Amino acid sequence: MTTSRYIIARIAQAFGVNRRQRRMSEAASEMHLLREAEQVLGQSVWEQVEEVEELGVEYWNLRKLMKEREEIRSRLDECEAVLTDAHEQRTALLGTKTDAQQELEEARSQLLQDQENLAKERDSVIQQAREIRRIYDGLKMKLEVLQREGGSEVIEKTKGRMSELKVSFTKLKQDRDRIAASIAEGDRKLDVIETDLNEEKQKHRDEAADAFQLIGQANREISALKAQHGLVDTQMRQLFSEIGRHVSRNAFVSDQCHKAAKGHIPMIDVMRALRRSVAMNHRLAGM
Repeated sequence: MTTSRYIIARIAQAFGVNRRQRRMSEAASEMHLLREAEQVLGQSVWEQVEEVEELGVEYWNLRKLMKEREEIRSRLDECEAVLTDAHEQRTALLGTKTDAQQELEEARSQLLQDQENLAKERDSVIQQAREIRRIYDGLKMKLEVLQREGGSEVIEKTKGRMSELKVSFTKLKQDRDRIAASIAEGDRKLDVIETDLNEEKQKHRDEAADAFQLIGQANREISALKAQHGLVDTQMRQLFSEIGRHVSRNAFVSDQCHKAAKGHIPMIDVMRALRRSVAMNHRLAGM
């Protein structure tokens, strides 16, 4: 708010035009801009205020906080490097296989293929046995009918064929038992391989667990350091604001402040105008 606008507003108030809420809103907005400007100015000139006695506390506290922030930033970099290494180590451990694990997986794959082939062979034997049994049952029925009707030559031939089928059936039964035993042995070997493979994988998981633990520890430390970093930044912003406020108020009454504010006079003029505007808005709002 300029002086002319203030005078016009005062005249309007005399005629009953009172915009208190608008004045309070303008004052709050201008105060926010003023605080931001004070912080920016303080951050720009703080290194030049060492000789300003009134700002000794703020200046040396900032020096101290700058050092603390550098240390925190250094520790953060170290922790982030450790975290990156731990992630790479975990990925490498979980993504690679030892020679023993590779051999076990190849043996398991081959054994599974053998088991599948044996299962197919068993199914084929069972199917052949069923066909032989069906043929045998047909010949048995034929023999019963022939024995009733007579015809010894055909009967003997039928009996011979039935005997051949019995031999074939017995052989198929033996083949089925042999295949079943092979499948059972293969299942036992698979169980052994699975046990060995799980033990090998567990070794990997145990090694990766150390990396996981390191990752968790690094993340916790990074979170704590970031919180400290944020706290230091907040304290520094407050000190910048104090320095900017003092320098802007005294830039034209103190040689040391004027020297520190060199190059920032236009900003200080704007800040002085904002202070006057805030004061006038407060007066208009009856504050």
